[in-house]
Amino acid sequence: MHRHSLRFMKHIAVLTSGGDAPGMNAAIRAVTRSALDQGLTVSGVRQGWQGLVDGQFRQLNARDVGGIIQVGGTVLGSARSAQFREESGRSKALRNLAQRGIDGVVVIGGNGSQTGSYMLSQLGVHVVGIASTIDNDLIGTDISIGCDTAINVTLEAIDHLRTTGSSHNRAFLVETMGRDCGYLAMMAGLAGGAEVISTPEFEVSASDIAERLRAAYERGKTHAIVVIAEGVKENTSKILAYFEADKQRTGFELRTTTLGHVVRGAPPSAFDRVLATRLGVGAVKSLSDGETGVLVGWQRNEVTRTPLTDIVGRTQPLHSELLELARILAK
Repeated sequence: MHRHSLRFMKHIAVLTSGGDAPGMNAAIRAVTRSALDQGLTVSGVRQGWQGLVDGQFRQLNARDVGGIIQVGGTVLGSARSAQFREESGRSKALRNLAQRGIDGVVVIGGNGSQTGSYMLSQLGVHVVGIASTIDNDLIGTDISIGCDTAINVTLEAIDHLRTTGSSHNRAFLVETMGRDCGYLAMMAGLAGGAEVISTPEFEVSASDIAERLRAAYERGKTHAIVVIAEGVKENTSKILAYFEADKQRTGFELRTTTLGHVVRGAPPSAFDRVLATRLGVGAVKSLSDGETGVLVGWQRNEVTRTPLTDIVGRTQPLHSELLELARILAK
């Protein structure tokens, strides 16, 4: 975290990076309009860190960010950049910022994006990050932009599958996003009353899943839901192969549904729109206060600032009590 006298700040840039998350556009809108309100010039960077290296800048006014608060994805685009990881790429980015007279940068994204923020900050650039990832695995925030929407989209699918499953005495294996973090699967599964939840942090074996489904069947359940995060080693295909060897293992007829990127592209929920708005305004305020090298997040019901040095290389753990809670309630 750095404190500077930024009384002469005149021009900031905003970029989105990494996987898109519902609410990113609301954050872009908030950053742009709150900066304009302070008399600053705002430039949007196209295609994330790669756009910073390639010099893809576009000046934004209030109308440019109109009509986007309800739209998922990111109007600025997002791309991972191998070039930015190299010193030569970061040097190009610095030159592009200097040539345009940009005094500060706001980075909207998750862990990988905020690692980039830290690297840029270490080069002397005034950087503020905004917590945005459907995985909700960032240190420095209780909830990140996009997570609420992703949970609700996943939950809606679970609710629909439970209805049809009950009609046909079926169990559904529902695979949702979460390569390294199972927060989305855990919360949607818990809210949807899933019989089994398997995440990278707390993986459930195929044999254990079969036992739990069999027990549910013998208790008289007419349907069952298994929520699986995409990052588990024993994925949906392997679980299905295990069940195919003995179709009577569970008592249920089995079906699978892979939700994939559909959970990212939904219109942001009211919560995500308001969260993104508050964090976007908070990021500009952090720059105007002269406090940079921080992540702006939401903790204990208020906008907070956490040094990027406390975030890089760390992730928010998934608490085991949630898994135990899901097990107890799946009776």
